[in-house]
Amino acid sequence: MKILVFSPYYPPHIGGLESHADEFNKHLAQNGTDVVVFTPRLPENAPESETYQGRIKILRFPAFEIIPNYPVPKFWSLKFWKLFITLFRSDFDIVISRTRFFLSSLLALTYAKPKRIYWIHIEHGSDFVKLSSPLKSTVAKIYDHTFGKIIFRFSDINISISRAVQNFVARFDKRLSPIIYRGIDFENIDIISADNMVRQKYPGKIIISTAARLYKWKGIEFSIEAIRNLPEAIQSKIIFLIIGDGEDFSRLKKLSQDLPIEMLGNLPREKVIAILKISDIYIHSSLPGGGLSTSLLEAMYCKCAVITTQNEGANEIIDNNNGILIGEASETLIRESTVILVEDAEKRSLYSDNAKKDISKKFLWEKSIGRYLEIFKNI
Repeated sequence: MKILVFSPYYPPHIGGLESHADEFNKHLAQNGTDVVVFTPRLPENAPESETYQGRIKILRFPAFEIIPNYPVPKFWSLKFWKLFITLFRSDFDIVISRTRFFLSSLLALTYAKPKRIYWIHIEHGSDFVKLSSPLKSTVAKIYDHTFGKIIFRFSDINISISRAVQNFVARFDKRLSPIIYRGIDFENIDIISADNMVRQKYPGKIIISTAARLYKWKGIEFSIEAIRNLPEAIQSKIIFLIIGDGEDFSRLKKLSQDLPIEMLGNLPREKVIAILKISDIYIHSSLPGGGLSTSLLEAMYCKCAVITTQNEGANEIIDNNNGILIGEASETLIRESTVILVEDAEKRSLYSDNAKKDISKKFLWEKSIGRYLEIFKNI
């Protein structure tokens, strides 16, 4: 079987969608599937093409970011059209796209329909995109009600990566959208060493971390305000590490001035995992938007005690035994939960142990890929 994947980003670009797509393709290849990935050449020093595992070929087309973390093909580039037209000369059994608001999903439509190839759309979002500018947010919502709706209704099947995503897809398409949770490459995480240099940089501190694309819907400002309003005795015990980049980086950096907060920017995935392994607490402060946070899952597997809103699928994996689930992104709720975990080492240990056990049981790639292979067989 040969599959063509239109991916909005792909490693070495960093993010949860990227790791999901990469690990998904690797496991398909291990099951004998040939995969071709058509993706933006971002960062621009990424190879134009490469092949690994003998079955995965990556073709990167010229692109730029109109806003941070939103790639747009360079449609005026002859190289883009040469690569895109080359795809039409090949035969594929299935086309896959990811996330309706990326233009790569429209490319999947313009390829799959003329070629009459079965098109699987995998959705990663659970709400309309919220950006720092009201105008940009409005434009994103209009896009969803036009092109996003077209993606959902013209694909042959929509796969949801969480129940939150399934509920969002149902607003546009009444067909059943099966939920298939992602897997986690546990062995890959296990071989990464904890970042003891970061631990030594903050001797005696309780390390709190978060990792996310820095958009408004990630709610990072609520975590920063929670840190600001902690009692001085608690503030003196902690350091809060914010990992990631995006359009909100500068605004959040200003908000975090003079606080026990360090903004680390974009880091390689291995470095992120290494920091999660020395973190005591992980805060996931997201508003509705994403589908299921990879960083949250990885933090739980790395034995962080988590504080999380119910959004981005978190309420599907967090209960009273493996973390603190709060009703909404709220400075007050995050602050109160932080105080509880900072002061109660026994509770931190209980939550972190149970979190790793639960993630290890529920997020297996073998199970996830098995469900996709069943769909492939029924096509």
